[in-house]
Amino acid sequence: MRVLIACEFSGIVRDAFSRRGHDAWSCDLLPTESELTRKEGKHIQGDVLNILNDGWDLMIAHPPCTYLCRNNAKCIYNGKYIEFKKAVYFFNKLKNANINKVCIENPVPHKIAKQEMGDYSQLIQPWQFGHDYSKKTCLWLIGLPKLKRTKIVKVSYVVTKNGFKYTSGWYKTARNWRDRSRTFKGIAKAMAEQWG
Repeated sequence: MRVLIACEFSGIVRDAFSRRGHDAWSCDLLPTESELTRKEGKHIQGDVLNILNDGWDLMIAHPPCTYLCRNNAKCIYNGKYIEFKKAVYFFNKLKNANINKVCIENPVPHKIAKQEMGDYSQLIQPWQFGHDYSKKTCLWLIGLPKLKRTKIVKVSYVVTKNGFKYTSGWYKTARNWRDRSRTFKGIAKAMAEQWG
C-alpha cells in the first residue's frame, strides 16, 4: 500500500508503516530526523499539497495546529485571523484530498475552528496506547475505522503547552513545538497495525 504521512519530519509514523512492508513516505517542509527515512530516501521535503494526487492509498496528516487548537483560541481576536483562515484552508485541503483513506490528526480545536473543520471522528489519548501521558488528540477519519486501544496504562504526566505536568502537580521539563509535534510510538504502531 502507498502511504503518505503528511506534515511529519520525525518519521515515527512513516517508519511504523515501513516496518510492516508498506511503501510509506513522509512529507514536510523540514528535513526528516529519521535515520531509516534518510537511508531509504522516503521523505519529500516540500509542500504536501503538490503531491496529494500522486496515487496514495492512505494519508495520515498532522497539519500545524497553532491557530486551530483550543489552547490558542484567542489568536482570532489578536490580529491572527488571516493565519487562522490559512490554517483552516490547509486542514480542509488535506481532509478533502482525493485519497480513499484519510486520517487527520490535531489537538482539540477551538469552537470557531471546529465549525470550519467539521466534527472529529475520534478522541484518543497516549495512555490508551502504552504511554503514561494524557494529551487529547482528535482524529478526523475518512474510509478508516476508529483506532482501537492497544495498552491502557496509568497516567503520570499531562502534556501541556509548556511541558509535562506530573499528575501530582510538578513539572518535568519544558518541551518545544518540535517535541510536542512528535507522534507517540504506540499510536504510530497501532495505526500501522490496524490501518495497514
